[in-house]
Amino acid sequence: MIERLQLKYVSLRHPYLFALALMVVAAMVNLILQPNLLELRVLNGNLRSFLPLIIVTVGQAVVIMGSGIDLSVGAMVSLVTAVLVTQMSLDASVGQILLVILLACGVGMAAGALNGFGVAWLRLPPIVTTYATSFIFSGLALWILPRPGGNMPETFARWYRQATPLSIPLGVWIAAALVLLWYFVRNTKYGANLFAVGGKAEAAYATAVPVTRVLFSTYVIAGLMAALAALALTLGTSSGDPRIGAAMTLDSIVAVVLGGTRLSGGQGGIAGSILGVIILGLIRNIISFADVPSWYQTLVDALIILIALAGPGLVQLIRRRGLS
Repeated sequence: MIERLQLKYVSLRHPYLFALALMVVAAMVNLILQPNLLELRVLNGNLRSFLPLIIVTVGQAVVIMGSGIDLSVGAMVSLVTAVLVTQMSLDASVGQILLVILLACGVGMAAGALNGFGVAWLRLPPIVTTYATSFIFSGLALWILPRPGGNMPETFARWYRQATPLSIPLGVWIAAALVLLWYFVRNTKYGANLFAVGGKAEAAYATAVPVTRVLFSTYVIAGLMAALAALALTLGTSSGDPRIGAAMTLDSIVAVVLGGTRLSGGQGGIAGSILGVIILGLIRNIISFADVPSWYQTLVDALIILIALAGPGLVQLIRRRGLS
């Protein structure tokens, strides 16, 4: 009984431990297939490709911890990408670049606010609300940018692609900053309110927690993260695509769950969600370097993800059987 309680305490207090173990295994297999994986150039390239999904997943994790879900984050990324590449010019000054970035962040937050208004104030189901708004955002993205293209200042994009401050990839710095920011937030009153709302909104409301405002804020945060992810994508490719975020919605949800956050809300964190993104990226690298035929890549990818998601539950089931 004591052992079972200790296991439950560890899994709740450190939900990212399974994700960390899985990431180590995936990294070791990846290293065998790609011996130069740890070279700075390769590491920087991999982390830069993971970074947009990492940022989106952080926003998705906040929404899910508040007992919601956002099926429109990918569409928001596409919308903000379209805004960025159509409003940016190749010879833009630093001031103009900052203004366009602020505009992009504003668009993302406005899109998130629309979701938050529907869920928090109108009391509409999150899955229905965000599914509906995803079509609105996708349509706007195609209206603004009918076909792939657009501009991004080359100097700015080159800096993003090559930056390794203190010989550490830029992606590591950004991920570390997100984790530190979350560590600060979770120890504030807002963090406590977020977990209270995610755990049981009715009980939180009875204890004077501003449930509506907390729920609304989670979707605004998700919108802001989608905007920052769009910026990372456009800097990485120096152009835009109105459908570029299509696959990111499901990937962000899978990464959050891989990281140990329950879809029912009230538990989880950012570190595990970031590890979940890295796991997904490493798994896809393994599939690619293992020369799996393209016809089977999607199947193998899905099976590995399914096993990974079922892993913690299987471990606890085996442990319970052993203790009984």
